[in-house]
Amino acid sequence: MVQAGRVACITAPFLLSIAALVTLVLVFIAGTMEENRTTGDLYFVKIDLTNLTLSASSNIAPDADATTLSTLGNALEAAKQTLGMDDHYTVYLRNYCSWNADEDAYSDCISPKAYFWFNPIKVWGLDRAALPVEDYLPGSFRNGLDAYHSGSKAMFVLYAAALASTCFSILVGITAIFSRWGSFFTTFFATVAWVAYAAATIVATAMFAILKGVIDNELEDDYGVETRLGTRALATSWIGTAFAVGAGFFWFLSVCCCSGRSPYNKNHERGRGKTRAEKTPYTYERVGSPYMGPSAGQSVPLGAYGGAQPQQTGSAYEPFRSRV
Repeated sequence: MVQAGRVACITAPFLLSIAALVTLVLVFIAGTMEENRTTGDLYFVKIDLTNLTLSASSNIAPDADATTLSTLGNALEAAKQTLGMDDHYTVYLRNYCSWNADEDAYSDCISPKAYFWFNPIKVWGLDRAALPVEDYLPGSFRNGLDAYHSGSKAMFVLYAAALASTCFSILVGITAIFSRWGSFFTTFFATVAWVAYAAATIVATAMFAILKGVIDNELEDDYGVETRLGTRALATSWIGTAFAVGAGFFWFLSVCCCSGRSPYNKNHERGRGKTRAEKTPYTYERVGSPYMGPSAGQSVPLGAYGGAQPQQTGSAYEPFRSRV
């Protein structure tokens, strides 16, 4: 039988697990719906090429750094004019969206895929330029992209693990209504969920900060490329992590407390029985009064103990008559 106290005990962690699942779903579907601002605004990084300046290559002294800037500037100019580079790019967990200034926001989004990472060299078409751009890129730019590329794989795995374990914790959490064993297994999945979610959020914050730093350091001052972190996506992920941690904590408490059994039930091992006071030896039990009638099946027989004496008539009582 489901105990009301047991249901009340697991309500809080159950709702927190559902809240964590909602935030995870938002992170996964972000950027998958074109021209949808609700999911489109949940980007991790936004790159603005509206103020892209391509005149840097014409006013550079002939040295090594100038050669790098000139080559990169020529590649950016070619990409902007002939290869269809857009004005805005937003990066998500599984894809990216792009659009021009005269188009609706998030009008062109690629299909989502696992282990996605935003490679500006390929996305902007710099690898198709006449000059080998990658050979002229600074080492810090390449190292930053490599670090972001490696971290993006771990980030996706952690988010996927958090999503799967959160779903399992909600499904298994239904069994926690009936016993603390259900809470035990639910606590296991909830613990995996919050650990994976927290790790994914930390990695995402670090990796997209690296991507932003790489683009800012190499392209902002010389070419006017602006980037900014998506505070909504990061806030959603951090809030979801807090929900997951809270769910794991309260699921753990439901294992230690809220058994749902009455302390007066002496047959709880078999799951049935009612509270019953057992009689102990040498206790007083009331005996019914013979004058008040039988009580609770107890009575004293009132039968005669001998034959009735014949009634004497015709003579008075003479105490000394037998001695005469």
